[in-house]
Amino acid sequence: MTVPNVTDVVGPGDHACLTFTDGDERLDLVAAFVRDGLRAGHKVVCWTDAIDPDGLAMQLADRSVRPGAAMRRGQLRLSPVSDSLLGAGAVTAAAMVDVLSDELDAATKEGYPGLRITADMAWATRPVGGVEELLAFETKLTELFADGRLCLICQYDRERFDAVTLAFAAKAHPKTVAAQVYHEHPLLRICRQYSQPGIRIAGQLDYRQRDVLEQALGESLRLDRNPHVNLTRLEYIDGACAGVIVAAAMRLPRSRRMTVRCQRLVATVLDLVGAGTAPSLRVLVSHEQR
Repeated sequence: MTVPNVTDVVGPGDHACLTFTDGDERLDLVAAFVRDGLRAGHKVVCWTDAIDPDGLAMQLADRSVRPGAAMRRGQLRLSPVSDSLLGAGAVTAAAMVDVLSDELDAATKEGYPGLRITADMAWATRPVGGVEELLAFETKLTELFADGRLCLICQYDRERFDAVTLAFAAKAHPKTVAAQVYHEHPLLRICRQYSQPGIRIAGQLDYRQRDVLEQALGESLRLDRNPHVNLTRLEYIDGACAGVIVAAAMRLPRSRRMTVRCQRLVATVLDLVGAGTAPSLRVLVSHEQR
């Protein structure tokens, strides 16, 4: 079984598969991939399908990636997959490999030491795409990674692809990219958030999950100087778990800060257990769910 990797261990020469069921988690990982590539001085290309380029730019900005300057200097390009990877002609594996090869050559001519590409593969679920060409494309790419200039992450939505295709995709990619999940249940999901760094909690949280909440927060405090706790999709929290979050923030020195983003009702519970007395805690009320 392939061990999931996060974007900080995906680098030049890697061909990785990102499978997801949560759109926000996918965007967190894409944002981290873009951010790391820009910081390394590489050319970064995002071929998008489920979200338009302007929408993707807004999502990146919301995750502490500044796409505007990078796009203006030509280091970052966001474009529909239909206008780039698929081209104007027939959708064939050979033609898509040629597109990728041309992108790599262009990045080298522009002086970039490497090229990072991430592609939303949702196009293959439509009749115009053809899953058979997608599968052939994934198997024909190997030679493009030989010299270590290219890093490619292919995105697969688990709700759009069948199990057989997903299994093939996992086998065709030497690496996988996924959010670290601390707790998975129909009523509650706690996972790592990569941009902005911290944790994301969705659903309903009470004293029965106190231990796993403490584990997730503890890891974030170790890894992230200024951790973010994303509770925008948290519908309920009890006093015990709210107290765990406030206590974690109280342990931070004044030079560090914990930011909690949540809905109004959750903010009220945090306030009742002492959020206002924690100097390193900032609670931001979100009026719309992400």
